[in-house]
Amino acid sequence: MRFKFSLVFLMILGLCFPASAASMSVTDIAGRRVTVSEHPARIICVGPGALRLIVYLESQDRIVGVESMEKRHASGRPYWLAHPQLRTLPVIGPGGPGAINKKPDMEAVLRAAPDLIFATYLDARLADEVSAILNIPVVVLSYGELAVFDTTVYESLTLAGTILDRNARADAVIAFIEGVRADLSRRTRDAGADAGPGVFVGGIGHRGAHGIESTQRDYIPLDWNHAANVARQVQATLGSHVLVDKEMLLGLDPDLIFIDGGGLALVSEDFRKKPDFYTALTAFRKKKVYTLLPFNFYTTNIGTAMADAYAIGKTIYPARFTDVDLAAKADEIYTFLVGHPVYAKMRLTYGELGQVAPFIE
Repeated sequence: MRFKFSLVFLMILGLCFPASAASMSVTDIAGRRVTVSEHPARIICVGPGALRLIVYLESQDRIVGVESMEKRHASGRPYWLAHPQLRTLPVIGPGGPGAINKKPDMEAVLRAAPDLIFATYLDARLADEVSAILNIPVVVLSYGELAVFDTTVYESLTLAGTILDRNARADAVIAFIEGVRADLSRRTRDAGADAGPGVFVGGIGHRGAHGIESTQRDYIPLDWNHAANVARQVQATLGSHVLVDKEMLLGLDPDLIFIDGGGLALVSEDFRKKPDFYTALTAFRKKKVYTLLPFNFYTTNIGTAMADAYAIGKTIYPARFTDVDLAAKADEIYTFLVGHPVYAKMRLTYGELGQVAPFIE
């Protein structure tokens, strides 16, 4: 009874907030027509990656509440590391994989009194329901398919940029990402994936941390380097993510293995328990096992994916990346996207980008 009373009371308060006289109508990624204020000053973000996009658009000063998941697990997300003031904001719901396509904490959202809610991976019916109950516009954004690079994220940046009057910044972010893709392609496109070494990336996060068996058939840092991803030989049942059992991995026997930072601790522990399996792999015997930063952390950290791509390119084709200092390149990327050079903070947790995995030294 108390919940219903307080929710109704907060809804009444919400109706009393003065609305902006100027508004615009937009079509969100779910295909919904939404009317929003032309200058929303108070916004919240719910769902994987929503807050990241707003930081990319340099609009973090308008955020008035964050998900508790953001506060609990901060080490692998550059946008959060770059803006510690976000930690002081009130919690507007749990967030995390378990909250995808579910109603947010309605009372907590109303207490934050936002003008606008950006939500990722929320279906149209539920978005309409949440907006109607709260009397707050909900704009659905998306990165497209989870854990791969999908240009749907460009549509989301453009849409949010239009709403927040950050059109020029949205264009600049898209141009920056495309510039990195073009640079990597220029360096590696004539190498030929078929002629290059077979590469495997293990330990990739997927709704949580996983060991070496967790990988992607479509993996941004490999794809952008025209590298031969041996995971493409594995049949996927849903999306790009696959779990490769150890017997199959022995059969694939990649020349090079990269370990995602999110799964590094699990792989290290498993290596100590099952050394015979790992030393049966050519890459482990030859110590051609390298570490990456985790980019699939509450969906795609695009900046980290690009930093990882340079590390992979420099490892596979060292002569083509002699001018690239990985630490400097990572900070160049982070500074542009999130406003601060946070590579040193990432390194404290995950180690040096592109180093030989320390547990096999």
